[in-house]
Amino acid sequence: MQRQALVVPPELAPGDPANDASLAAGFAVGAARGGYLTYRQGCVDVTELNPAPSPAEVFAYFQALPLPQLATSVQPPGGTVLVGLPTIFFTDAPTEQVFTVDIRGFAVVITAEAREFTWHTGDGGAVVTSDGPGAPYPNQTVTYDYTSGSYTTFVTVTWGGTFTVNGSAAVEVAGTTTTDGPAVQLTAVEARAVLTNPYD
Repeated sequence: MQRQALVVPPELAPGDPANDASLAAGFAVGAARGGYLTYRQGCVDVTELNPAPSPAEVFAYFQALPLPQLATSVQPPGGTVLVGLPTIFFTDAPTEQVFTVDIRGFAVVITAEAREFTWHTGDGGAVVTSDGPGAPYPNQTVTYDYTSGSYTTFVTVTWGGTFTVNGSAAVEVAGTTTTDGPAVQLTAVEARAVLTNPYD
């Protein structure tokens, strides 16, 4: 390992004749005032110079991942739902994504998981939250009752995750991030009973 003396401001090296002489000779602060000198030879453990990525460092990469924007599926389908009949929300998009990133030479595998779903109903700011992606009829878990009108709905997904470094044990990512899915337009209408004559 070698080192080299540089010119520094006089207040940082008071009483250093060599530094004062370099300044007097017109050398700029930061300029070299001598050649490289060997001050240590041998094996050096550089592990501490490049430590493994921390959860906070991985989180910075996690926030920039191209996480999917999950689409909302609605039942009844077709964009028209019924007043008095619960509207069913769910998403069948993948709720787990795996990414491999290089952080300072370390192979970091991040597993992103959808951990919370916020279903924006479009009904005056009302939302429905769930810890799962919902399911279609007859196993529905996320529903909402609409009144007559037109609404725009979408789902916000909160993603958390774990990561490994060069095949290490999994560690929790230090934070979460969110994605918003595409909007779905709904019209809620009232179903009206109509009497018919079955013999006509």
